[in-house]
Amino acid sequence: MKLIIMGPPGAGKGTQAAYIKEYYHIPHISTGDMFREAIKEETDLGLEAKSYIEKGALVPDSVTIGLVEERLSKPDCKNGFLLDGFPRTIPQAKALDEILHNLKMKLDAVVNIAVDESVLVDRIVGRRVCINCGAGYHIRNQQPKQEGICDVCGGSLIQRKDDTEETVVNRLKVYASQTKPLLEYYENLHLVKSVNGIGDIQEIFKNIQMLLGGNE
Repeated sequence: MKLIIMGPPGAGKGTQAAYIKEYYHIPHISTGDMFREAIKEETDLGLEAKSYIEKGALVPDSVTIGLVEERLSKPDCKNGFLLDGFPRTIPQAKALDEILHNLKMKLDAVVNIAVDESVLVDRIVGRRVCINCGAGYHIRNQQPKQEGICDVCGGSLIQRKDDTEETVVNRLKVYASQTKPLLEYYENLHLVKSVNGIGDIQEIFKNIQMLLGGNE
């Protein structure tokens, strides 16, 4: 399976990516991990990416695309991969088409986890995290035994700065404006498989399995 996973902040993309990785036995390639790996291995592109990251600048498309090609050329991607966080734009999608063509690969599907904006705002704004161990909670869906106190280590639970309603609404607007043309691009290629991201985690994964077909 050669896949891309997409979904707005708070849609549960990371959880489903982990299930897909395990079930289809393919590497989950997120752009952040890819950058860290290339920097750690001190590849030419990794060092170039590091120079931008250290300056707080955006890594240019040419470097990101080069890193994606480098990563997809590795032996563990021969039987498939799950791309997460790339592509983000039409030019990046076209560059990916070219990379896959050069590697004699073909994209099987774009898994899009769709969740209503109001649900996402509620999910994210209600999140709480332990200041000590990082354990996650939710004010309604996953409450600690004692309000404001972590069940695991007894630390204080806080709301992350970027989990406020104003920040979340803005992040969702940015995601929607960036993603709409990308989804349209892949819809025109008949590759988008949208799944409802609301409900039981296992049920959502079963729906993804049905859309993608069995273990290949």
